[in-house]
Amino acid sequence: MTQGPPDPLGNDPMVKVTRQLSKREADWKRQGEPPVGRRLAQIGVLGWIVVAPILIGLAAGRWLDSHFATGVFWTAPLLMIGAVLGAWSAWRWIGRA
Repeated sequence: MTQGPPDPLGNDPMVKVTRQLSKREADWKRQGEPPVGRRLAQIGVLGWIVVAPILIGLAAGRWLDSHFATGVFWTAPLLMIGAVLGAWSAWRWIGRA
């Protein structure tokens, strides 16, 4: 397998990742560790990103079940959908950081 000439614009994904990592390392050396309060705030935000959709699904499911008298027919699936949405949102939020 032959490779073409090097990309002068640096569009190679490996080059982009390497530059991003070196920039993060330079920023870390210049700024140091973030304060403990900021880390705790990030953990809190991450927790609410996961918990909020779960609670919304739970509340909506309980309301539908009480309205239609269906036991846990709506509560269980909406709880699981909320958990999946919360985990997906957290995954995306972590990926942006």
